[in-house]
Amino acid sequence: MAEDIPNMEDALDIPCLKVGAMEGLKPFIAGADHQEALGFPGELVPNWKEKALEKMAEMAETNRAFQVYLDTCVKCGACTDKCHYFLGTGDPKNMPVARQDLLRSVYRRYFTFAGKYFPWLVGARDLTEDVLQEWYSYYHQCSECRRCSVFCPYGIDTAEITMAARDILAHVGIGQKYSNEIIGKVHTVGNNLGLPAKALGATLEDLEEDIEDETGVSVRIPLDEKGADILLVTPSADFFAEPHIDGLLGYAKVFHEAGVSWTVSSYASEAANFGLFIGNQDQMREVSLRIRKAAEDLGVKRIIFGECGHAWRVAYSFLDTLAGPFDFLDQNYPIPQHILEFTWDEIQKGTFKFDKSKNDHIRLTYHDSCNVARASRMGDEPGGQFEIPRNVIKSVCNNYFDMDRDTTRESTLCCGGGGGLLTDDLMDLRVKGASPRMTALQQVTEDHGVTHMAAICAICKTQFSKVMPKYGYDMDSILSVHQLVSNAIILTGQETDDAEEDND
Repeated sequence: MAEDIPNMEDALDIPCLKVGAMEGLKPFIAGADHQEALGFPGELVPNWKEKALEKMAEMAETNRAFQVYLDTCVKCGACTDKCHYFLGTGDPKNMPVARQDLLRSVYRRYFTFAGKYFPWLVGARDLTEDVLQEWYSYYHQCSECRRCSVFCPYGIDTAEITMAARDILAHVGIGQKYSNEIIGKVHTVGNNLGLPAKALGATLEDLEEDIEDETGVSVRIPLDEKGADILLVTPSADFFAEPHIDGLLGYAKVFHEAGVSWTVSSYASEAANFGLFIGNQDQMREVSLRIRKAAEDLGVKRIIFGECGHAWRVAYSFLDTLAGPFDFLDQNYPIPQHILEFTWDEIQKGTFKFDKSKNDHIRLTYHDSCNVARASRMGDEPGGQFEIPRNVIKSVCNNYFDMDRDTTRESTLCCGGGGGLLTDDLMDLRVKGASPRMTALQQVTEDHGVTHMAAICAICKTQFSKVMPKYGYDMDSILSVHQLVSNAIILTGQETDDAEEDND
């Protein structure tokens, strides 16, 4: 609805406070079947308070960062205006420091001397069922994007507090339906969509036909092929939805032209790891172990991840800890590797021939996805996660323009749908949370006539395809980076427009 869209003159405008504006907004709670499938209680347990405090005590003991983050905040205010949900909603509880304090105030009450004996002096409060519901609401108004952490002088990672709160909630029987249902599908079928192997195979065959119809070249998208050099692990959205599919076609063309053998696995047909979103390491590990098993069973030498922001964060930062060591892979290559690293390496070698004019109908900008920008790297140089995507884009496009520097790279604004919030029951929050990024996009459109935006995250692409029309853009104004590569690459033996004109 138009009235739900914030009117921002600048992407970083500080809003007027709207106390309680988003109070009570919450995603659907997971049913017993989705909870119990992950080993959580099916409903709120009778002794929920004791279990919640036990879980908090366990976290404080086993996760040093969790305790440090709760103990060190001095409420300096550096983070207050850094959250896109605060900028979009004006709700003061969406200030990162205020959202942290929803849990910190309870921690102080039960785990600090001052909180136990003088709670009114340190803002400590009892854990009540109302507090629990407040956690469920506001900790699902955080996309774990970590933008606030960039500006915190103490390096407090608000995402860790959000993840901890969600994990505590799930352990007492209040899990989120969207994330928990998806994790269950990965455990049983291998991907977020619940897409079985037979359907996946048929889909990939159809895509092979599409490439041959377009180019005249037979390009394979192999499934479950033992002995391939590369296992591609990509978000399942790449198999069924636009613009994700066009990115998958780009991967296939890149691998084909590079002359490497590769395969997709039906057992591990999902790069995304929603265990990160619910803050549960056991779930993260179980999803990651599927990837390890697929790599071992297929006998591959390399693992390459497709365009998915948080999948790359988990792969880059945690995969070896969760499912390693990967000593059975070829140690001459990065473990794991991002598809953009592979493509950029081959571009530098001169492997590909591009016709950049194939993207001349586009005036493009690039959205740095949060988990790539602030929680990972690419390549051998610091900042590679910023430069490599832009280098690839500029290799295949003539018209590229960056958004305002304060809204990109390590300061990038979130799409508004990350962190397990990409569910229609939170659409109002998603639209408002996207408003800072959309305002920055509107500015570069005004300045340079930008028509499209590219991203390398499946959640970002899905989110923007929903919210961009609300801000005056077409639904297909969001693109995959490898979609642009697919448009411009000229395969060996491909029938080009020039050849057709010569034949005529």
